[in-house]
Amino acid sequence: MQTATANFEAFRALHQQGGAFVMPNAWDAGSAAILSAMGFKALATTSAGYAFSVAKRDSCAALSRDEILQNAAAIAAATGLPVSGDLENGFGHDPEDCAETVRGASDRGLVGGAIEDATGDPDQPIYEIAEAVDRIAASVEAAQDRPFLLTARAENFLWGRPDLKDTIRRLQAFSEAGADVLYAPGLPDLASIRTLCAEVDKPVNVVAGLQGEVLSVAQLAEAGVTRISTGGSLARAALGELRRAGEEILHEGRFTYAGRAYPGAELASMMGAAKA
Repeated sequence: MQTATANFEAFRALHQQGGAFVMPNAWDAGSAAILSAMGFKALATTSAGYAFSVAKRDSCAALSRDEILQNAAAIAAATGLPVSGDLENGFGHDPEDCAETVRGASDRGLVGGAIEDATGDPDQPIYEIAEAVDRIAASVEAAQDRPFLLTARAENFLWGRPDLKDTIRRLQAFSEAGADVLYAPGLPDLASIRTLCAEVDKPVNVVAGLQGEVLSVAQLAEAGVTRISTGGSLARAALGELRRAGEEILHEGRFTYAGRAYPGAELASMMGAAKA
């Protein structure tokens, strides 16, 4: 618990230091070890990245709470850094489902996690706001007296509902319910991000590498963003290199990709070192 408490305090301090910091998303223990060795200050998990690694779709229907938390525990065990979990929609519709997921994440060494307001139902993809707030309130209560920073996600822009006013209204309500960090993935441009940051009273997370403008850390910090995550984009980048290497072998009969590969000795030096 001392390690978790220290990591929590370090994680909370990152949100209070001013400016923006980058929290890349690892998809397994090995990627967590590499990112830790590179010098990042905190990591997140990614349900999408994990899903790709086990040949599943990224959805709460395809992924179970147990496997997501098991993956998150492996990532936390591979690094001495604070780790925040991608906890989907809490793996259930009831507020208590969200609370159970938060407690499970904390028990496995995570010091933060995000709960979505997406239902997983394509016919009614977003919870009504009152229900969404109840779910965040239950998550906040579950995190009380634990070293855990709760992020509340408003998913409108990922589900064909590009309503910035409603997104801000939801995040404001989540803040009032006690969320520590606010997050609306899929915002289309810097102007939208700047408007959202100006209208809420908690640190804002923005995901890079998803869609919309390609923005720099400096641009996002100037707009008021506190935390920048990468979602599944690093996993997709790694898989993109795998595809390019495979195409080279299959269609050209060459292996020049090996010259771009991480040296084995360098990788070996990272594995097991990040936790020490």
